[in-house]
Amino acid sequence: MAPVTSLASTVDQRIADALSAALPEAGSADPLLRRSDRADFQANGILALAKKLKGNPRELAGQVVAALAANDVIKEIEVSGPGFLNITLTDRAITETLAARAADDRLGVPFAAHPGTTVIDYAQPNVAKEMHVGHLRSAVIGAAMVEILEFTGEKVVRRHHIGDWGTQFGMLIQYLTEHPHELDHQRGDIDGETAMSNLNRLYKASRALFDSDEEFKARSRDRVVALQAGDKETLALWQKFVDESKIYFYSVFDKLDMEIHDPDVVGESGYNDMLEDTCRILEETGVAVRSEGALCVFFDDVLGPDGNQVPLIVKKSNGGYGYAATDLSAIRDRVTRLDATTLLYVVDARQSLHFKMVFETARRAGWLGDGTKAVQLAFGTVLGKDGKPFKTREGETVRLEDLLDEAVERATAVVREKADKAGLSEEDILRNGRYVGIGAVKYADLSTSAVRDYKFDLDQMVSLNGDTSVYLQYAYARNRSILRKAEGARPVAHPELELAPAERSLGLHLDQFGETLAEVAAAYEPHKLTAYLYQLASHYATFFEQCPVLKAPTPEQVENRLFLCELTARTLQQGLALLGIRSPERL
Repeated sequence: MAPVTSLASTVDQRIADALSAALPEAGSADPLLRRSDRADFQANGILALAKKLKGNPRELAGQVVAALAANDVIKEIEVSGPGFLNITLTDRAITETLAARAADDRLGVPFAAHPGTTVIDYAQPNVAKEMHVGHLRSAVIGAAMVEILEFTGEKVVRRHHIGDWGTQFGMLIQYLTEHPHELDHQRGDIDGETAMSNLNRLYKASRALFDSDEEFKARSRDRVVALQAGDKETLALWQKFVDESKIYFYSVFDKLDMEIHDPDVVGESGYNDMLEDTCRILEETGVAVRSEGALCVFFDDVLGPDGNQVPLIVKKSNGGYGYAATDLSAIRDRVTRLDATTLLYVVDARQSLHFKMVFETARRAGWLGDGTKAVQLAFGTVLGKDGKPFKTREGETVRLEDLLDEAVERATAVVREKADKAGLSEEDILRNGRYVGIGAVKYADLSTSAVRDYKFDLDQMVSLNGDTSVYLQYAYARNRSILRKAEGARPVAHPELELAPAERSLGLHLDQFGETLAEVAAAYEPHKLTAYLYQLASHYATFFEQCPVLKAPTPEQVENRLFLCELTARTLQQGLALLGIRSPERL
């Protein structure tokens, strides 16, 4: 089915045509259309146009109104204030447009005009280390952007740039060499908690030996050299740590209701073979220069406290490679081999300077530009209720698993309170408790502009009131309940019916879904989708209160209101799904 033109786009085009007809000297002026409390829409572009044409804005507005051809979309248009146009649409236009959306599996949402290939770098845990609250935002924001971009037609390549390389592995691998049966089990034989317990135990044992035994310390350092040289035995032992960590990672991601697949996990080690070539290209092209034995890239606008330039170190003076060499090699790989047109990095805002320098270096080297861009979707810190970085009472970093388990436990208690009324079994309660708890965590994260810090408050997150996912999930469940109780009445659009104010408001908001998604995808701002969905649930609550559905005066009104219920439910469900949040049918 062809995409549905939104009412806003239709009205905008009608006003633009009238502007051109009435005021040809204005050229292609923008009507500056927006939603309004005084009418359905307000066009404010004539005020700026009057200044340009040196005319009276109200007189010019009158000429534009006179030039508007009679149509079945605009019911009424009036000139207000200094030349504003207040526009009211016909009820028929609203209902017919919504009916066209309802007839499409995609709710009439168009695909992007010029889709490309976006590589999204997100959810980047470290091998042999526990995931903590600091890993939450990259995973949640990145997964939402994957779903949103794919829905708009973009080809998305997922990349999990895990920390799986470095000197710390020398100690672990050497210990495993001397205790060879510690990780002999297969990937499917243990759960994530056991895997992390194994890794913690091995780390503590190897660390104690490393600190107390000089000979073991020397052997560990030799093992680092062997790892970097590609020694087969050393790599095989290193792989055991990676595999053990994946068991743990995947169990945490499963709790987050996220799918992570092996081909998408390409860590630091995946670019080892490219590092030397990356450095050679940068040095030969003059992008990087030698400074005190290190290979560096300098920037005029990156200065230290002493006023001297602070370089991006690509290769250290001792011959080791910095993070920059890996990140630049990843850019080369993603642009040349994966044909990426956009590289999206969902990374902590505290790394903004690093990525600014990496991206500029890649541009100077010619790996970015000419239709290929790199963007950091920077995110802020998760704070506790006190506004300080989220810690345990003992001052330790909060384990991500513990946080998710508590969220599910709290949500399950909320679901259980209403279980009898909703007719839920114990199995339903536990399943929905998970959906509500994990949804609450994701929504709280996504409803805050990514770059801002936010307070992690589970009491608020699982509340039925306010801007929470639970509020949206209950709106969806209430909606489905009405549809189940319809007793033979079907959702059918009736364009001939007059709409009540609450029906109009709900309908006009439903029509904005596609435009909202386009804006979210273009700016990488999932918080605008959460805001849209919260407003949708609020409009639906007002509709539910003011417009009886099953007890509407006529059968046609019952069908039309059921139609609005069904389209609202589908839009809520689709919107939440794009955020990675489930919509239980009963709550």
